[in-house]
Amino acid sequence: MHASPVHGPAPPSGGGDRRGPDKRPLTRYHGGVFNETPAMAEIHDDDSFFDEKSKTQVKREMHALQELGERLTALKADMLDRMPLTDPLRRALEEAPKHKANAAKKRHRQFIGKLMRDQDVEAILALLEQVDTSTRQYNERFHALERWRDHLITGGDAALSAFFGEYPESDRQHLLQLIRHAQHEAAHNKPPAAARKIFKYIRELDELKRGLR
Repeated sequence: MHASPVHGPAPPSGGGDRRGPDKRPLTRYHGGVFNETPAMAEIHDDDSFFDEKSKTQVKREMHALQELGERLTALKADMLDRMPLTDPLRRALEEAPKHKANAAKKRHRQFIGKLMRDQDVEAILALLEQVDTSTRQYNERFHALERWRDHLITGGDAALSAFFGEYPESDRQHLLQLIRHAQHEAAHNKPPAAARKIFKYIRELDELKRGLR
């Protein structure tokens, strides 16, 4: 009579051992439990890819904040007054023109970039798009106001009604007087002084409506 063979624990499914880059098994099997080997621990602990990605992202964001700060330094004082900025950033922007040497300008640019971290960047960008003459939004708004001006001069009561519906805070008598003068200038081939005043006035109304004044 032959004794039945004694079987130990079954090997893990898949057969054989799995090995890491250094040829050591990734796991050991002990009593039905997989134990992590040093090779597997090294793979799990290797976060260099994620660390590098994070550093790259941070660097990219810092450059973007510095560029936004550069755009703010180019604004006139009355435009800066409309921006939701902290006092330290306002002082730094005021001091920016004082730095003439390249090294000093670079350091101050980086300093402004750091201060930008504490700002409401979305609110600043929204306002900047409206007042920065290089942006598409600004040019679209500018052309829309030009169309309003021309429509008011030539469109009659329908144009006036539409404009007052859009800008109910308008001074109607003042605007009507400007329109009559503009129509007179156009009829007699005179310089469009009144038309320019109409544009200036409706631009002010539009800025008030958008919170830019």
